[in-house]
Order: sequence, then C-alpha cells, then structure tokens
Amino acid sequence: MCGRQTQKPKNKVMNKFIIMGPNGSGKGTQAALLCKVYNLVHISVGDIFRWNIQSHTKLAARIQRIMNAGQLVSDDIVEEVVRARLDQHDWNYGFVLDGFPRSVTQATFFLESYDIDAVVNIEVPNEAVIERMLSRRLCSKCGLDFNLISHRPKIADTCDVCGGRLVSRQDDNPNAIQERLKEYHVKTQPIIDLFRRKELVVMADGTQSVDAVHKQICKMLDHAFAARLRSHPAGF
Repeated sequence: MCGRQTQKPKNKVMNKFIIMGPNGSGKGTQAALLCKVYNLVHISVGDIFRWNIQSHTKLAARIQRIMNAGQLVSDDIVEEVVRARLDQHDWNYGFVLDGFPRSVTQATFFLESYDIDAVVNIEVPNEAVIERMLSRRLCSKCGLDFNLISHRPKIADTCDVCGGRLVSRQDDNPNAIQERLKEYHVKTQPIIDLFRRKELVVMADGTQSVDAVHKQICKMLDHAFAARLRSHPAGF
C-alpha cells in the first residue's frame, strides 16, 4: 500500500493520523508523503499560521509577535485554528494532523472526538534539529521552504520557483531554537505517553534519509492495518 501513490485509498479506508516531532525533524515532508499514498489532507498548523501572516489577517498580528520572540504559539490559539480547519470536512479519506495536540487535555478531547488510527512520532537528537533549523531558508516572495543541508536552491540565496530572495526565519537563531526544543519536549512527552497507552504510537528514526524514514513509517502502518483487517474484516 505504501509503495505507490493512489488516487483513492485501497478499499476506501478512512485514515486519521497525527504526526509529531520537533521542528526540523522532517515531519512536514513525511506528512506530505503520507498524503500522497493514502489520499489524505495535510492539516499543518504551521502552514495555516504562515498563510495568515502572508495574508495579513488579524490572527497574523498575534502570531507574528509570538514567533518573533522565539516562543511557541499558545495552546488556545492552536486549538482555535485546528477546530476551524477540521470543521471544513474536506478530508474525504482522512487527514494527517501536524502541530496538534499541544497538551494532554487537547489530546484527550481529540481522542474522544476523532477515531485516530495512528500517531507517528519522528525522533531526532537535539543537536541534529538545531543544525537543520539553522540551515532553513524561506523565500521572501512565495514562502517556499529550502534547507542548505537537504534542499539547496539551484542558485545560492535564490528561490528556484519565483526567483525571490531566500532569507532566514526570524525565529531561527540558536537561543530561540533551544528554548523551543526545551518547551516542546516538556509539553510533548506526556502527550506521547498518553498515545502510547492507547497503543497508537509509531516511532520513526528521523536521522535517516527522507526515503528511509518514509519506508519505515509505511511498513509499520501497513502492519497496523493488516492487524485491523484481521480483527475487523467487514470494515475493509
């Protein structure tokens, strides 16, 4: 199932995944790959925030002040954004949720509201995360992401798509990154523990290549789906 892109998921199965990992772990890339395989909608809190900033919305002003200070956006704002996005109900075959939940309370509520199939947790050492994030670049015109380690532009400091100038994100500096990592781990570990007790967690080694991480995730998900098929054959 995971080795190819499909127009419709096999047997029209609804899949609802949460993907977790610190910024720089590659979870956005892996979420996009899962969406292609399972025909899912990628609901990324970070992408929603960036769209608001580029569109100069009222929410953008609140987000910009927080991000410029190198802090994580509050749980209340994140929950508000996620609820509004899921209420659009455009995810016919499911979704990959990236950047939520942010607290045990939110995770508990989410489990009660949605029948989650798996939680993919990408693990990367802090040192590797810091190196990756300091290498990130963003197009000042179209917002496309680049990385000087894994996704270099063809021409230095220039966007491959629109020719815009590539810049570092304001919150990508060593002190801000270390603070975000510290806060991420403190908040995230209890959430992962909750999901693990529900036997939903799939662990992935994020230090591998993009393709290797994708194959590892898909192999474990396919095993989980096979187990579900054996338990509930009428549902497939």
